[in-house]
Amino acid sequence: MIQYPGTLPDGRSTQNQSAEEWSATLADIADAGFTELDPTDGWLRIADLEPSRLDEFMGVAASHGLTIPAISTARKNLIDPAVGEAHVAYGHRVLDTAAKVGASAVSFGFFGPLNDAQKKALWFWTVQGERNPTDPDTWALAVSRLRDLGQHASDLGLEISLEMYEDTLIGTADGAVRLVTDVDLPNVKINADIGNLIRLHRPVEHWQAMMEKIAPFAGFWHVKNYTRIEDETTGAVMTAPAPLEFGTINYRTAIRMALAHGFRSPFLVEHYGGDGLSISATNRDYLRRILPRPETTA
Repeated sequence: MIQYPGTLPDGRSTQNQSAEEWSATLADIADAGFTELDPTDGWLRIADLEPSRLDEFMGVAASHGLTIPAISTARKNLIDPAVGEAHVAYGHRVLDTAAKVGASAVSFGFFGPLNDAQKKALWFWTVQGERNPTDPDTWALAVSRLRDLGQHASDLGLEISLEMYEDTLIGTADGAVRLVTDVDLPNVKINADIGNLIRLHRPVEHWQAMMEKIAPFAGFWHVKNYTRIEDETTGAVMTAPAPLEFGTINYRTAIRMALAHGFRSPFLVEHYGGDGLSISATNRDYLRRILPRPETTA
């Protein structure tokens, strides 16, 4: 749903749309062949809908044959000094709502809203965004808040995954592994969204080296890919979005690495640029081709 903004051209919020308007949007999703939906709170905060409106939304989703196996929160930094506490409280509402709608996982992160320069750029990741502090107190706060959310999720039978994103506490494979290890809850895992890092116009760790570290901890996973060109003579780096099977990351290999460590969580397919929904649909089809098929018996 990253193709669909939460604020409409007329200034209204999707929170206030009618069931018929929600239906028009979800018709796009169903027409692209999807039977599962992550509403993604950049489009709609289902955790902030009144009970009757949530029921209405779920009825609309069901009318299009859509279920919700997982929910992502985006740009709601859990350790933001001004609004972090409010984001944690919202996170608890998301967990309760996820359990109510039948989801099995929720993705959280430490990255904040796009700044004005990022909003003006063709590709926002080419402009420097928010950086997390790295002092011990901030780290301890992150561990504490994640453990609180993780314990709540465990009580509900849910998994939490932490989205890797540049310049955050989980902006590297080493940082992500250290954080989930410090939280030390079996249901708190890593959202191995290494596409967020491969797209950066700066030196980054090789995708396979990252996967070797994070595969044992992989949970609900946002997958997208980029073409990455590095000029060793000048140090220049250029990237552009690409369908999963055509980009720099070999997802056949990356996914097999995670499966070898017991990965059994949902995927969220993403793509920026062009008809992102249609490319997400091709990404879905690619995943279905490369995932192991259930063994059948005669």
